[in-house]
Amino acid sequence: MRYFSQATGIRGPSGFGSRSTAEQVTDSIDASGRTVIITGGSSGIGVETARVMALRGAHVIIGARNLEAADSVKQGILQNTPSAKIDIIELELSSQNSVRAFADKFLAMNLPLNILINNAGVMNCPYNLSEDGIELQFATNHIGHFLLANLLLDKMKSTAEETGIEGRIVILSSAAHLVTYREGIRFDKINDKNTYNSHSAYGQSKLANILHAKELAKHLKEEGANVTVNAVNPGLIKTNLMRHSVFYFTMLRVLLFVLWKNIPQGAATSCYVALHPSLKGVSGEYFADCNIETPTAKGRNEELAKKLWELSETLIK
Repeated sequence: MRYFSQATGIRGPSGFGSRSTAEQVTDSIDASGRTVIITGGSSGIGVETARVMALRGAHVIIGARNLEAADSVKQGILQNTPSAKIDIIELELSSQNSVRAFADKFLAMNLPLNILINNAGVMNCPYNLSEDGIELQFATNHIGHFLLANLLLDKMKSTAEETGIEGRIVILSSAAHLVTYREGIRFDKINDKNTYNSHSAYGQSKLANILHAKELAKHLKEEGANVTVNAVNPGLIKTNLMRHSVFYFTMLRVLLFVLWKNIPQGAATSCYVALHPSLKGVSGEYFADCNIETPTAKGRNEELAKKLWELSETLIK
């Protein structure tokens, strides 16, 4: 039924489906007065997410490693939405120093923070270590975002308390979390070059995104914070994220052509989870096509989530 609804665009309980666009799922929502950070807002679905958030009135902060590309995105948005408020801060998620510098620069702006969309990522790249000595996909897709959320969480909590507006964290995962290593997360072999597989390592990082959302949601609920966190699967979208596996994804596109989305459709679930009023209080869930979905058993494993949290805290110290 899941693949049938994806292929046909049949709408789920939310009233939206795989063919819904970011503009459609946020239609008539007023986000003015809210500040949203979007990592990777200079390419792929991050561009569309930034555009639609600005269109709805939010003050958009784009975190990007390519400042020239980010400025081009900003100018393009301003051409169509002259009233848009957009700022750019340099961010390289594989570098913990860069993540800390980004957080410092944002906090120095003395802005509220209502929404954090952890959108950026790398996919299926050859084996490499980050400057912090962590396998690159795990470092970029999970650890960088884990650290960023930690650094900005107090600001999100205080903003929610002062304004009464629920804070929301959106973490982009993927259906690729199904294709991970046998253990799910290889806690003792994160950097093992000899057994490295680029597809499994990517799946591991995307599983980590789901587990991060689950565990962080648990912590926030225990604190009574007015902040939710959910993981989302944007679907199959052709972006430059796939540059390391052109042949693989070309074949996948031929075989599963009915399941692929365009970029406005790919950004829909992120925008829906970030803004839609029907999701007030919903936290720790996994969304696909703007509806709650069930991840794999490993993605629901609370012990795995707790162990990953502990490892992540160790890696960011």
